[in-house]
Amino acid sequence: MAKKQRAIHTCSECGYSSPKWLGRCPECGSWGTLEEAAPIFSAGLAAGLGSGAKASAARGGAGGLGAGTRTSSSGRRGGLAPSSAAVPITQISAQSAQSMHTGIGELDRVLGDGIVAGSVVLMAGEPGVGKSTLLLEVAARWSQVPEPQPDSGESSAAATEITADQQAQPATRTALYVTAEESAAQVYSRAKRTSGLSPTLYLAAESDLDVVFQQVEALRPSLIIVDSVQTMQATGVEGVAGGVAQSRAVTAALTTLAKTTGIPILLVGHVTKDGNVAGPRVLEHLVDVVLNFEGERQSSLRMLRGIKNRFGATDEVGCFEQTADGIREVADPSGLFLSHHGATPNGSAVTVAMDGVRPIVAEVQSLTVDPVAKNPRRVVTGLDQNRIPLVLAVLQARAGERTNEKDAYVATVGGVRITETATDLAVALATWSSLHETPLPAKTVFIGEIGLAGEMRTVPNLRRRLQEAARIGYRCAVAPSRNDAEDRALAKELAAEGMDLRSVSTLRQALAVVRELRG
Repeated sequence: MAKKQRAIHTCSECGYSSPKWLGRCPECGSWGTLEEAAPIFSAGLAAGLGSGAKASAARGGAGGLGAGTRTSSSGRRGGLAPSSAAVPITQISAQSAQSMHTGIGELDRVLGDGIVAGSVVLMAGEPGVGKSTLLLEVAARWSQVPEPQPDSGESSAAATEITADQQAQPATRTALYVTAEESAAQVYSRAKRTSGLSPTLYLAAESDLDVVFQQVEALRPSLIIVDSVQTMQATGVEGVAGGVAQSRAVTAALTTLAKTTGIPILLVGHVTKDGNVAGPRVLEHLVDVVLNFEGERQSSLRMLRGIKNRFGATDEVGCFEQTADGIREVADPSGLFLSHHGATPNGSAVTVAMDGVRPIVAEVQSLTVDPVAKNPRRVVTGLDQNRIPLVLAVLQARAGERTNEKDAYVATVGGVRITETATDLAVALATWSSLHETPLPAKTVFIGEIGLAGEMRTVPNLRRRLQEAARIGYRCAVAPSRNDAEDRALAKELAAEGMDLRSVSTLRQALAVVRELRG
C-alpha cells in the first residue's frame, strides 16, 4: 500500500514551508500565516504538460520543487534518475541560448539584447503602471517579425517545398496573449488604440492552466504572454488563485512548459504595498528574469529595471513614456529631464546621474524664500530627502551662505528620481544661484559629491558622464579633481569633443569657477 503523503504547512506571506504548524513564520516573522497545504503538483496537472513535464512533476515539480527519489531493485534508495546523459561543457551548443529581439529596443536592452528561447520572464509593477500595455505591444511587435528562415546549407528538397507566394510573403512569428484579468473585448480595444492588431497575435481570455496548455498545443506559438500569474489557476492544486500554492504551481508548470518546448514566456506579476513581487519568494527563484516596471501616476515617465537576469547584467535600465497611444520607448531619455527655456533661470543646475550603467542628463532646481515659520522648511522631490539638508548645511558652514535663514524647495525636472550623491554639487550651486538671484553659466554641467569638510569627492563613471553631456551639446563641466595627470588626460580628451573641464577640490573652488565663468 502506498504511503500516505504528509501535508505541509505553508506561510501565506512568504511561502515558507514546514512539516508542522507554527504560530510565527521563522522566515518573514508573520503571525498566524502558516496554513496546511496540499502537494504542489497533482497527476492531473502533470498530464497537461506532456511527457517531459510528467517526468519533471514526478521528480517533484519544475525548478527543483520537491525532491523525488527512486528506489533501486535491491530496495536501497538512490539519487534522481538523470533525464539526459552528462556531456562535456565544451560540446554544449550555444544556439539554445541565443537571444531573439522582441521589437522593442529598450526591453531588449534590459533583457540582455533580447529574449532567450525557453526562458521565463516575470515583469512586476504597480497597478496601472502599464505592464499589460507594454506586453501587449511586445506581442504585437513580435508577431510582425518574419520567422527565421532555414540556413542556405539545408537540404534543397526542403527548400523546394516553399512556394512562390510563401517566398513573397514569409511567415511571421505567432504570439499567444493569455489574459485572466480582462475580457477579450477589453484587450482588443487596447490593442486597437495602441495600433497593436496583428493577424498572428492570438488572444485567449482564460484562467484555467489546463486550457492554456491545450491552446499552446493547438497553436504552437513562438511567444506566450500570461497576464497575470496571480490570476491563473491549476487544476488539482488546493487554494484560491493568487495564493501561495496556486502561484507556485502555476509558475512551476509554465517554467516546465518553457524549458520542454523552447517557447519563451512572459509573465505579469503583481506587487505588494512594499514594492515586492506578490506571492511566495520561490516565484523569483523559478523564473530566469525578474523585471520591475515602475513610474509615478502623475508622471508619464516609466522605467524598466532588471532585478534578476540569468542571461545578462542587472544594471541596465529601459526608459519608456506613457502616451495616449500606448507605451513609447525613449532611446535618449536625457531630454525628458531638462526644462526647455531660453536663458538659464535662477536656481537651476544641470548634472549627469547614472541609472545603472546608463548616464542621464538631468536638471536640479532649487528655490529659497523667506521662512513662514520659525524653523526653515526643506521640501525635496526626486532626490534623497536626508541628503539635501546635509548639502545645505555644508553650503552654510564651508561657503558662508545663510541657508538656515531660508525655506528651501529642491526638485528634479521631469519626474526623474536620483538617489546618488553625484548630484551634491548641482544642488549646492542651484541653491547658491537662488540665494543670490544669479543664474549659473549656460551649457555647463556640475558633477560631484560634497563631503562634510566642504571637499569634493570623485564619483564613479566620471568620463562616461562627461561624454554624455558633451554629446548633447554641453560645453563646460565642473567636476571633482582626482590627480594632475588624470585631470590633464581627461581634459585633453574632452577638449577634442568641444568641452572645457574645470577640476575643483573644494566647494569654495567650485563657486570661484562659477564666478569666473560668469565674467
